[in-house]
Amino acid sequence: MRILKKLLTFFATLWGVATVIFFLFSVMPGDPAQMMLGQNENSEELALIQKKYGFDQPIFKQYTSYLNDLSLISWHPKGGGFNSLDTGNYHYTPLLDFQSKALVIKWPYLRESYQKNDMGVSQIIADTLPNTVVLAIAALLIAIILGLLLGVLSAIRVNTWLDRLIQWVSTIGMSTPSFFSAILAAWIFGFLLQSYTGLNMTGSLYELDDMGTSFHIAWKNLILPSLVLGIRPLAVVTQLMRNALLDEWSRDYVRTARAKGLTEAQVLWRHVVKNALNPVVTALSGWFASMLAGAVFVEYIFGWNGIGKEIVNSLNVLDVPVLMGSVLTVSSLFILINLLVDQIYIYLDPKIKST
Repeated sequence: MRILKKLLTFFATLWGVATVIFFLFSVMPGDPAQMMLGQNENSEELALIQKKYGFDQPIFKQYTSYLNDLSLISWHPKGGGFNSLDTGNYHYTPLLDFQSKALVIKWPYLRESYQKNDMGVSQIIADTLPNTVVLAIAALLIAIILGLLLGVLSAIRVNTWLDRLIQWVSTIGMSTPSFFSAILAAWIFGFLLQSYTGLNMTGSLYELDDMGTSFHIAWKNLILPSLVLGIRPLAVVTQLMRNALLDEWSRDYVRTARAKGLTEAQVLWRHVVKNALNPVVTALSGWFASMLAGAVFVEYIFGWNGIGKEIVNSLNVLDVPVLMGSVLTVSSLFILINLLVDQIYIYLDPKIKST
């Protein structure tokens, strides 16, 4: 019953997100059809583009067609045209086949890019999302490792100069916008100190070799964007861990553990740290999903070819299917991460299972 309830919540939330982003991008200024034609625009070609992509249809018809595309089981016309899957770039399995329509089972169809030669949005996301996930995971690992260590150190040395220094640095980290940190880090470490650091101002995970014939992984390009992206969650983890530890130190079970003869280190690592992780896990779950979406500025400044940079580029040319597919993908990941966090809560606090 618990799993069924979570699945219903998952699909209901996705429906809400899909509805919001559809109507949001539908009222955006500008005409995607005109952007597709550019300077070659004429009335006949414009009418053909509008018919092909359904821009001439009522807004409610476009909305229901979009939901139909996202559905795992859906009706689609045969022979090409608006709301058809016969693009050559998409695979589906017919369940019921009629003369003009077919009931098919498929993965959610995110349609095709308006600008990239009818390239499937799913393929674009598959090419860019892994880069963003790598960047987000690297930033999160930095935040977890350094944040937990600094939080524990700050709690152990509470009210000392070291504690005040860590709190001051954490406050600066939380209050500094990511785009400003990115510009500053790129300028200092990628330009002024480039001869010492060997880091570049811009660069992605994959780069062409010197011969220009093949790609190789450039791990050094991950350093600056992951550090910048991890600054704010690192500061949050440090503060939360420090406050949670100080709160747990006053609990009755700590005094009981001490009475049993456990050392301070044993009490800290066996009991206090585990119980103090709940608020940290809550923060990290939200931060990981936020980093997938919030990496837009960091990716664009560092030239990191992820989904964030793709969103910015799509906004510039009104590539609406790529925008909608990217936002919907990030939203789905956000929901799935929250479901995973619920299971982590059960592990950390078994009492939750009974509620």
